[in-house]
Amino acid sequence: MKKDSRGFSLIELLIVVAIILIIAAIAIPNLLRSRIAANQASCVGSLRTLNTAEVTYSSTYNTGYSATLADLGPPAAGSQPTATAAGLIDEVLAAGNKSGYTLVYTAGTADSSGHINTYYAQGNPIDVGQTGQNYYYTDESNVIRFNTSATATNTDSPIGG
Repeated sequence: MKKDSRGFSLIELLIVVAIILIIAAIAIPNLLRSRIAANQASCVGSLRTLNTAEVTYSSTYNTGYSATLADLGPPAAGSQPTATAAGLIDEVLAAGNKSGYTLVYTAGTADSSGHINTYYAQGNPIDVGQTGQNYYYTDESNVIRFNTSATATNTDSPIGG
């Protein structure tokens, strides 16, 4: 009597499933770390963009820095840029949430002529350990600083230094 050898046995299928689970257990933590690194790089890039937009805003409108993050955002469709919709950053960045980070923008107090001469922005992970590890800070000095355990301030270490 000849045995029919078509298909896989239950043992063979279980071994294949076990191998796939082992590979997934190795790959998923690496995937999460890669996503965190990408989100952190995106936050630093967003803060650089924000610094550049503030310098452009200040020189274009001659009123100092913007009063809100939304002031740097795009104007309405078909409209020309203004001091309250400068078109220097995209609508995602102007909304304050991007790539797992919340951007908190704070303008300084206006002087007697109405110019805002200071600002700072912070990039905070939405879910620490899932969307990012580091906290970031920048201000009118255009130096981006970071802190690994708490909200970053102007006394923290600059990135890359």
